Amino acid sequence: MSAIISSINYCPVKSVSFQTIEKCEIKKDIGIINDRIFAFAKDLDAEQAKLFEKSPKERKGKWNKVLTLKNSPALNKYNFIFKDKKLTLTLKDKEILSININQSSEREALSNKISELESSLKQPLTLMKNDDFPFFDTSISKKVDFVNSVSLLNIQSINDFEKKVNKKIETSIFRGNICIDGIDPWKERELIGKTIKINNVSFKVEKNIPRCVAINLKPQTDDNSFDLLQSLKKTYNHFDMGIYLTSLDDGKIEIGNKVEINK
Repeated sequence: MSAIISSINYCPVKSVSFQTIEKCEIKKDIGIINDRIFAFAKDLDAEQAKLFEKSPKERKGKWNKVLTLKNSPALNKYNFIFKDKKLTLTLKDKEILSININQSSEREALSNKISELESSLKQPLTLMKNDDFPFFDTSISKKVDFVNSVSLLNIQSINDFEKKVNKKIETSIFRGNICIDGIDPWKERELIGKTIKINNVSFKVEKNIPRCVAINLKPQTDDNSFDLLQSLKKTYNHFDMGIYLTSLDDGKIEIGNKVEINK
């Protein structure tokens, strides 16, 4: 296998934001630093939101209480930029509101702004933050309370899909943390159960990523008529795109790093 990283991405706010970066830090069992460290709770009072925020155990069976593209497609129109302890909400590259994430009053102001912009979203909204236990609903291990995943996409698999359905498909639709190039389409599916190494960081390849209706959303819109989910099934007889990894080490990775397989 001769693959290299072509892009690295992370989402500061679960299901909303998507930022491309040149390099990143990896933390064992957590993944990319700052990935999905924020989330908006809905239909939870202040005490319930605080419990959900702090404890992965409290999140089990309650992910419908968090805003996601699946339950709130209107969020796809927005983006968040996280830099220097500032979280900035944008729409079509225009700043709407920027807050200091350490100020509770400003976090509340951001929640209120989202409610104001999208009245269809259920109240109340609460912006939650947890650096140690980010907001992943795809915890890989059932043996421990919390092991996060890192998503990896093969660019050639997306290109193959694009050709077969005759549609322009932006990679961002699949929200992959690590995108690789240099291997044949769908070869990543043969890595399940193996260990790969990028720079000085080892990752266990856990399983394929089953996709949901969120991939039907056209980029930066709430238009869900793209119909990619059923196209995946019709074309390949599965709903998968990409693979889940778990990080086995702390370290750093960057664009251009080679992906090595440990046999």
